[in-house]
Amino acid sequence: MGNAIHDNESQLSYLKTRLNMFMDVLDSIDPENTELDDIDRLIGMIDDIETKCEQFKKDEK
Repeated sequence: MGNAIHDNESQLSYLKTRLNMFMDVLDSIDPENTELDDIDRLIGMIDDIETKCEQFKKDEK
């Protein structure tokens, strides 16, 4: 994968990028044609963001 992110500015930038990606995917979904796999992918994206937030919190300590 990529390099570890340790400084606060890079961590915040990473999280903003991931959230923007999530919002782009969410905006592109057609509610009439959304399937369970699409919802699972969105949940997975949120889980990944949450995991990174927890990792970044641990890095601060």
